[in-house]
Amino acid sequence: MKIIPIQQAFEMPEPRQYQAAAEGPLLDRRGRSVRDLRISVTDRCNFRCIYCMPREIFDKDYPFLPRNQLLSFEEIHTIARRFVALGVRKIRITGGEPLLRKDVERLIAMLARLDGVELTLTTNGVLLPKLARTLRDAGLHRVTISLDALDDATFRRMNDADYPVERVLEGIAAAEAAGFAAIKVNMVVKRGTNDQDIVPMARHFRHSGHILRFIEFMDVGSSNGWKMDEVLPSREVIERINAHFPLQAIDPNYEGEVAERWRYADGSGEIGVISSVTQAFCSTCTRIRLSTEGKLYTCLFAQQGHDLRGLLRQGADDAQLDAAIASVWQRREDRYSEIRTAATASRPKIEMSYIGG
Repeated sequence: MKIIPIQQAFEMPEPRQYQAAAEGPLLDRRGRSVRDLRISVTDRCNFRCIYCMPREIFDKDYPFLPRNQLLSFEEIHTIARRFVALGVRKIRITGGEPLLRKDVERLIAMLARLDGVELTLTTNGVLLPKLARTLRDAGLHRVTISLDALDDATFRRMNDADYPVERVLEGIAAAEAAGFAAIKVNMVVKRGTNDQDIVPMARHFRHSGHILRFIEFMDVGSSNGWKMDEVLPSREVIERINAHFPLQAIDPNYEGEVAERWRYADGSGEIGVISSVTQAFCSTCTRIRLSTEGKLYTCLFAQQGHDLRGLLRQGADDAQLDAAIASVWQRREDRYSEIRTAATASRPKIEMSYIGG
């Protein structure tokens, strides 16, 4: 069943109980700055991916959040604006499936007006033929699309909603036609499930201009039946591709980038690997997550959130919101992937569909 964290509501903080951005970067207890805000706009999805929302848990009777518990677009914008003031330079819209949120392009337009911020969105892609142009016109900078196999039977088994591969490929094409550049395509790799599609995926997206990224199967949430023997280490992904298309390592784009970057030696493109299980990158993690109902989570593997919606609806001003945000970040010391064991993997954790990936 879904893990709903229970915690005390924030008390309204005093305006000066935080380290202001003007005094330097906002740092957690391990010296990491807050740079990347991930905002989940819905806990619903039209897929039932086996590693995220397995159908036996997220069935027709599953109690998704009622609308009055969701943050409004105005509330999301207020929180995002305060995060930007405190140092955030990248905002990613996630879900669930974010394109299921009605009028999400209006939120994109609101957030696009924030200065100095890269605005991105992650989607399964099937609604992009209808929405890609609208999202681009609203000010969205980049899009990341999930695709776990090219083989149609494998893909249908993984999304468990009978969506064919062609629907996602049409979404990728629509995003490209709308003017999105350097589209990222994410493949979650499960040994024995879809790892046979690693090389076909690489072959398909070479010369496309898109960046294919392979993500190790992670123990996110408590519903996906994670087992270490189903994790295919990123080094093996690189070895398999390199045997067909020689690769060269390249430098990260920025400090704290989670994907290790590689390019094809013949100049035909770039891939990345995200190795949260076998090569933890906790020491440089600059991400914080805002759930659909307004709770802050300082780690993808968190058990507990911190309520901001309550503060907003009590009438908190900017200084009080800053104090609350800074208080959460300055107490942060998460490093789950560095201490992961079979025992920690079995601990209750918030579901990825609720917090965003």
